Amino acid sequence: MTPPETPTLTYAFAVCRGGDLTAAAERLAELPGLGTGAPVRTLAAGPLTAVVQDVPTAGYDEEALRRRLSDGAELERCARAHHAVITATSALAPAVPLPLATVYRDDGRVREALGERETSFLTVLDRIAGRAEWGVKVYAPTGPPPTPEPAPDAAPADGPGPGISGRAYLDRVRTRQRSREQRHTLALRAAERVDTVVQGLAVAARRLRPHGVEVTGRHRTHVLNAAYLLDLGRERELRAALASLRRDETDVQIELSGPWAPYSFADGGLANDGAAP
Repeated sequence: MTPPETPTLTYAFAVCRGGDLTAAAERLAELPGLGTGAPVRTLAAGPLTAVVQDVPTAGYDEEALRRRLSDGAELERCARAHHAVITATSALAPAVPLPLATVYRDDGRVREALGERETSFLTVLDRIAGRAEWGVKVYAPTGPPPTPEPAPDAAPADGPGPGISGRAYLDRVRTRQRSREQRHTLALRAAERVDTVVQGLAVAARRLRPHGVEVTGRHRTHVLNAAYLLDLGRERELRAALASLRRDETDVQIELSGPWAPYSFADGGLANDGAAP
């Protein structure tokens, strides 16, 4: 007796133009994807092609996904697997990355969703073709924690005493605060100069929310978190421009990452409308 087939859903990773991945289907099938045992495959939908994988309903329906993504280790595993497929796809053809956990009831619903947003996807694919995303972060060092000021003496603020007077103590606090504010202002100005230079090389740019202290640590402040879409082949110019900025803008730290799939410029994605979750 043949065992019943396990019910599945369709997990979508990315969207490309139809035909762009025809010759690469075998290479995609070699990817583990989410590790379900099913191959990563292409799904044609008119002028578009989705990169998808069958996943078991029991492990990827709404409730199962909620449990899966609330677990830190499992969330990281899924995010890395999702990113790996998008990265591999982007190396083969221009691809619009889809959000993590974009799951549909079946292939038919994926085709419907792509058809509903066909114009948006084609517009995005035109914009990102021949281009890659780069990330630039600028940090303002805050230095080591300051040495605590001696507390003012119990004597009257203007009176003599073995410790620092209350007025002198407050003057030091105000001076330290003004110094911090001035350094932060200088860092913001430096970040704007960095942004202006990189935007001059890019075809599109997007400001992202700076990271908090839980990511940056206490000894630096994130003052610029931006993504830039650059034509392929401009990497050398970008690196040279940032090297020059690092020499000039000594009050800040400048970090470059990439090239990435164009996550920040993939407007018009599926956004889980009609998906199983």
